[in-house]
Amino acid sequence: MAHLLVLGGTRFIGRATVEEFRAEGYTVTTFTRGNRPDPFADDDRVSHVTGDRTDDDAIFALAERVDPDVVVDCIAYHPGEVETATRAFADVDAYVYVSSSGVYPDASNPKREAETPIRACTEEQAVDEDQSTYGNRKAEGDRAVARAAERGVAATSVRPCLVYGPHDYTERLDYWIDRIERFDRVVVPGDGQHLFHRVYVRDLARAFRLVAERGTPGEAYNAADRHLDDLETLLETIATALDRDVEFVHALPRDLAAGDLSVDDFVCYRDYTHVLSTAKLAALGWESTPLDAAIADTVEAHFATEVGGGKHEIDRAREQAVIDHVDASRTGRD
Repeated sequence: MAHLLVLGGTRFIGRATVEEFRAEGYTVTTFTRGNRPDPFADDDRVSHVTGDRTDDDAIFALAERVDPDVVVDCIAYHPGEVETATRAFADVDAYVYVSSSGVYPDASNPKREAETPIRACTEEQAVDEDQSTYGNRKAEGDRAVARAAERGVAATSVRPCLVYGPHDYTERLDYWIDRIERFDRVVVPGDGQHLFHRVYVRDLARAFRLVAERGTPGEAYNAADRHLDDLETLLETIATALDRDVEFVHALPRDLAAGDLSVDDFVCYRDYTHVLSTAKLAALGWESTPLDAAIADTVEAHFATEVGGGKHEIDRAREQAVIDHVDASRTGRD
């Protein structure tokens, strides 16, 4: 029976990864600092080791203690951590680094692994903690994976886009679920046709497994829903899952200004298009879950976990001011 080590493993992506590999017969060890509840504490097929991901000695000790067949590294945020991991786990059957589609420049579409250049990373950025250099650091992690593969390590990268699904502590989709459940009219920035690729977390976990089992060392694989849906389609699917009849009020920047809001205040919206090619991952036998099924699962988890959506809450009075402005503009045009 193959053994998986997840660096991370108790939250969102790591949690879905444990569930995916466990369902396929793997035994699993998770490695975290132990600061959060362990959802697998009562599962005798999942063990846990406590330690610090940023401590190189701890990673080498972990490799010797666990002796895994497969490693999925969910919490490497600096390229030096990837360098350490690929040396500590040099003899595993597969090391999968969880990278990001943020490695690609914003303007390139669609983003293809073998064609689209990834971001540069300076020495200063490589050790930075700022969110603005996240894509640079992840890109350098991808290059560390490629270097490890040249040394004979079975290392690969997976580049997910915006991830959604159950147990998302970022509460990105939870904002929209909460809004659609509570109100009959909901402000949507732009015309609703904005395209920003997403990936369902359970599909992402399956991508990790397939890349571990079938991927080519040194290669990177984009992970995004095979169906590319605009923002309004996503929100309409949420409304259907909630059995709600909601009007989505499209608001341009000048409309949003009436409520002292901007497009940046709306989670899951970006002011650029972000599309990934997923042909390379699909060639390994991967397919994504239909949107309605993925959203139904996400909505069910939203109410089961009571996460709300407060991290991204917009004051309703400000939203109403935008709606009133849009209504008045329509009346003026009529």
